[in-house]
Amino acid sequence: MKRSTDRIIVSHAGILPRPPELQAIMGPTFATQAVDEAAFRQMVPGLVKEVVKRQADIGIDVVNDGELGKRGGFSFYVQSRLGGLERSTPENEPPPRNISARDQVDFPGFFSGNLGGFGRLPGVQPASGAPVRINVPIFCRGPLTYVGQEQVKFDVDTMKAAMAEVSGVEGYLPAIAPGTIEHWLFNDYYKDDEELLFAIADAMHDEYKAITDAGLILQIDDPDLPDGWQMFPEMSVADYRKYAQLRVDALNHALRDCPTELIRLHVCWGSGHGPHKHDIPFKDIVDIVFNTRAENFSFEASNVRHEHEWDVFETFKIPDGATIMPGVIGHASDLIEHPELIARRLERYANLVGRENVIAGTDCGLGSRVGHPEIAWAKLAAMVEGAQIASKRLWG
Repeated sequence: MKRSTDRIIVSHAGILPRPPELQAIMGPTFATQAVDEAAFRQMVPGLVKEVVKRQADIGIDVVNDGELGKRGGFSFYVQSRLGGLERSTPENEPPPRNISARDQVDFPGFFSGNLGGFGRLPGVQPASGAPVRINVPIFCRGPLTYVGQEQVKFDVDTMKAAMAEVSGVEGYLPAIAPGTIEHWLFNDYYKDDEELLFAIADAMHDEYKAITDAGLILQIDDPDLPDGWQMFPEMSVADYRKYAQLRVDALNHALRDCPTELIRLHVCWGSGHGPHKHDIPFKDIVDIVFNTRAENFSFEASNVRHEHEWDVFETFKIPDGATIMPGVIGHASDLIEHPELIARRLERYANLVGRENVIAGTDCGLGSRVGHPEIAWAKLAAMVEGAQIASKRLWG
């Protein structure tokens, strides 16, 4: 995996803006619906080549496919890659696990007004006044198996074909972590949630290994580690640490024969727009996050609820050989960060953990969360410029 040996290199955390023609056949980013497979397979390879080239052209060093090949978006894409699942029906639909539960106690009006949160359609209000949900809970009603071999092969082949047309960059593909899949998957088969969790890990191992076997970097997306805290208001920090460590254990089981040097981990606090007043502090789980078998660790570091947590690294020492990718631009605002601010954020981390151990990154995926693609791409360009400024100061 690339390191910042003579300058700060640049990457990002995931989803990039979907072109309108792809959006037209796929629907909302976090939806689950049938996709015209023939049209999808015909359209995506060309779009991935374009998005890879655009990243390389603006100076991003570690690029991805923009997640354009994910049917259903960030997490829910695996519903079509796992066997043993059934969608719930209105009469048996369980209450959703709510990654804003602690915040909703203090801000009920904000959430009932559908003004924020994860898995909602902003600005859409049904007659009942209840928030619009665009994801449906899924039940596990049989042995979990991985049936997505053709889909992950399509992702890998598409990315490698796009990479062949650019030079000087590395490629990565994101895949969702077992613990985050567990957020929307309800157990109706295994003896307990721990057995379900490790069954998810065994199934997803096939996807993870397919990516690393192809020589691509595997980014594990695991917002579960921080954002699960909000789902369980009754838990103490000590209780939650046990919950989080079990999910890291399951993830490490899923990564058991994937090369650590090809694995990076992305965590965030759910990244939904909202107060985030009751997010768990990074200091309470940072050691558990770094227990993951990964070489690089990506985390939110620029939004106003978490920017101050750079001070975690005044006392916490990253593992030997590890690198960090703090988010130095964010998705919570359409304001484009000034390159000088980005540079100062990078220098702060470089002074704490070593300049060679820092990669410039984003808080989370920008594509579905800022108001317009123009803003997302302008933010990425500002990050490249900020990294160049920081590099001049750090290397001379």
